[in-house]
Order: sequence, then C-alpha cells, then structure tokens
Amino acid sequence: MSDNELSKDEIPEDEATPPSAPSATPTAPAVLLRTAADPALTEDLALALLKHADLPPEVLEQLAKNAHALKSHKVKIALASHPHTPRHVSVPLARQFYTFDLMKVALSPGVPADVKVAVDDVLISRLKAVTVGERLTLARRASGRVAAALLLDVETRDGTIITGKIKDGKIKDGKMIAAKINHAEAVARQTRVMQTALENPRLTEALVIKSVLRPAASAALVHAVARHAKWSPRREVRAALLRTAHLSLARALEFSREIPAGPLQELLASSRLPAKIKDQLIGESQTGKVV
Repeated sequence: MSDNELSKDEIPEDEATPPSAPSATPTAPAVLLRTAADPALTEDLALALLKHADLPPEVLEQLAKNAHALKSHKVKIALASHPHTPRHVSVPLARQFYTFDLMKVALSPGVPADVKVAVDDVLISRLKAVTVGERLTLARRASGRVAAALLLDVETRDGTIITGKIKDGKIKDGKMIAAKINHAEAVARQTRVMQTALENPRLTEALVIKSVLRPAASAALVHAVARHAKWSPRREVRAALLRTAHLSLARALEFSREIPAGPLQELLASSRLPAKIKDQLIGESQTGKVV
C-alpha cells in the first residue's frame, strides 16, 4: 500500500464524524461479542455497530480479529477512530492507513489523546515520502503537531533538485539551466508549505516557539515567523526569536526594545545570535540609542 495514495471513497476531512450517542436499549455484551465475531459480518453491519459510542473494549477487540470485516478499509478507519478501541488495536491499524486517513483519525474528536499522538507520529514519519500537494493539504488541515513538523521538515527536504552530474564544480550534460529552474521551483514549493503551516488554525504558540528554537530551524523559518502578522507580535514568540541564530538586526532591535536591560541580557546569554548583534542590542537597551 502506498502512503501517497488516497483510499477509495475516502475524502480528506478536518473532522471525522463521531460515533452516535448510546442506544436507548443497549444490546447485551454477549450478543455484541457474537455479532463482532460473526465471520459473515458485512461492511454495513460492522459500520452500524461501530456507530455506537458505548461499545465495550472487548467487543472492539473481537471485531479487530474478524478478518472478513477488516477487509473493508472503512471498517478499519471506523474501528481505529472509536473512542473505546484499545491503543494496542488502533495504533497498529493506523500504520496501514493512507496519508489522509491518518489525518482523519488524528482529527476525530472521539479518539483518545494518546492515540492521536501516536497516529500523528506515524504521519510525521512519512512526511518525506508524500507529494508537495499532499504536504500543502497537511500543512493547512492536519493537527498542530504535523504542521509544526512541516515547518522543520520543509527546510531539510531537498529531493533531486540538481538533475545533472557534477564534475569539477560544473553540471554536465547541459543541464545547468534546468537545475536552476528545478531548484527555484523547489524553494518556492517549500516556502508555500511553510507559509501554509504557519496559517494552520491548530498550530499553537508553544509549537511555533519549539520549532524556531530547534537546531534544524532555518533562516527562512525564523524570518517567516518574525514577519508573520499572527505570530510576530506575541511577546513569547519574539523572545524565542531573539534566541535563534538567524534573526535579522532590524527585527532583533525591534523585538528587544520591549524587554528591560536586565532580562534582555539574561535572554541573550542563551541566544545564538552573532556577538555583534548581541552587543548592539545590549548597548541600545542601556543607552536608549543604537551604538
């Protein structure tokens, strides 16, 4: 199964439909177990069963052992998304899913938090294998953790930008122009993914701060956050940006003016900014003028 293919009849959605409310006349557990184990259980009946939010975990485990029912991809997704499905059942199932199926399960409101984290981890581990179009969709619609991963992953992903062989510093086979074009297109696509991820409504301030402070954060990411209308005005984000290695002098001066001299010196002590910029920031905070 390819991670990059969309499953049949599955359309990416921000929110999966939660199981229905408990039935007014609950079925006896023994009957439910027999139903879940029935080797003739159809897809429709299995999906109808999984719409009940009050199913006991043992029934869900039994359904997970029903090879006939699990031939249905829809049943697998519904089973992994059920609020009472044990983690040891839902997570292995999720590893079989397509890219957008993973996103769908992680965004399902009834899925336990620890399962959502595990499913997100599966999706994040596959980011380098998905197409640019899929990355854009994930950046826009996936969880905040996936969006934050794309902020960093997009900076290290290079693919096969140069198509010619390199010898003595030159590209052979007359492919210098093509290589430059491919590189420019790759950078543009990476930038679109990063900007889209920054607009993800599930991305939090804490995740942005964690991303810019990671050693893998590039100058492009730092500059994008420093100019972003939503993130750049935030005090904690500005403080984080002042600790990075890539913040421009102009932005560093702007962000440091709202921090008193003492706290600013403490912040800059752990900053990776060049020494000249640090000295200039400290000098201005002490005198009120650019030195």
